[in-house]
This record gives sequence, structure tokens and C-alpha cells, in this order.
Amino acid sequence: MQREKVRQAYGSIANLYIDLFGTSQQVDPDDLAFIGRHLAGQPGTVLDLGCGPGHLTGYLRSLGVDARGIDLVPEFITHAQAAHPGVEFHLGSFEHLDVPTGSVDGILAWYSLIHLPPPEFDGVLSEFRRAMAPGGRLVLGFFDADEIGPFDHKVVTAYRWPPDDVSERLGRAGFREVERQQRPSEGGHRPHAAIAAVAEQRRAG
Repeated sequence: MQREKVRQAYGSIANLYIDLFGTSQQVDPDDLAFIGRHLAGQPGTVLDLGCGPGHLTGYLRSLGVDARGIDLVPEFITHAQAAHPGVEFHLGSFEHLDVPTGSVDGILAWYSLIHLPPPEFDGVLSEFRRAMAPGGRLVLGFFDADEIGPFDHKVVTAYRWPPDDVSERLGRAGFREVERQQRPSEGGHRPHAAIAAVAEQRRAG
């Protein structure tokens, strides 16, 4: 199962990953601004899905957001709880969120869907929409590309996505794109994309 492969792969290099990416100071300032612009104003709970070491959960908390982190990897959750006391972090999967329907006001999935096989992508977006209240904000970060395709990520196989394709899938799931960010490859970093979307009111009938 892909989820178990991802959990084991990240668990095996958790300490190295934390050293490389474990603080918000190691995140591009433009990315922090994009995340904050769309999630800082949300009045209720914001879930940081695939929170890793908890650095972005902590960043959102510093902006006054009621942010909570969820991740598959026990080593990340243990670190996040120690590094950010008083913040809720839980083991879990974004495929089946343990929250009531319409109870969440924001979701951050920053590079946490990159290992998801394309056939499973739409189902996860639908689960995000189920959990989110109308008007809630979703922020996704992912690897940019001209077409969907796998590549040999340093940890475990990952996938690139064209932003237009992601936006179309978001629309089918009940979200509307409100802002897009793209950055070309530079300094050894792969092309980056991010999309912020709002959960639209579901139509009756």
C-alpha cells in the first residue's frame, strides 16, 4: 500500500528531514506569505495535513490561527509535539479525516499530496470538501509540470501536476481557485506551484 510505503520511507529519514526542513525559517518567504494570506483570516479550525515536523502548523499558530497538525509518521508527530507545546498534533491520514462534515474552516496540504497516485487524487479532494465548511480555504503546494507524471523523489516516488489540471479537479470537488503561485526551477529546486481555493456552497438537489 502506498500510504505504508510513504510512512516507512519518511520514518527512516525523519531526523535528516527535520534538520533540513523542520522550521518555518527554511521555507521560502513567498510561500509563507501565500499560506498566511489565505489561512490567517479563517475563524475556526485549520488542519495542516501531512504536517511533517509541524513547522507550518506552528507558523499558522503564530498568526493567531487555530491550526492542528495531522501526519502519518510517528517520528514527525513526536517531534512536532515537543517543538510546539500546546499545539494539537495527531497521527492520521488525509484520506479519511476524523472530523465531522463541514466542521473545518481551512486546510493546508503543503506538498503532502505529492506521493498520492493520480487515481486517488480526486477522492482525497472530495474528502477535503466534505470536511470543510462553505467559505473555507484550501491551500495546496505541489511540484509543477506540463503533464501529470511520476519521478524519483529522494524519499519515495512522487508526482508532478499541471496547475490547470489541479484547478479543474478542485472545481469538480466543490472548490473555486482564488489565487495561484508558480516558481520555475532554481538552485536545484524543482518547479513549484501552489493554489488557494475556496469551498463553494453546495447546491441543493
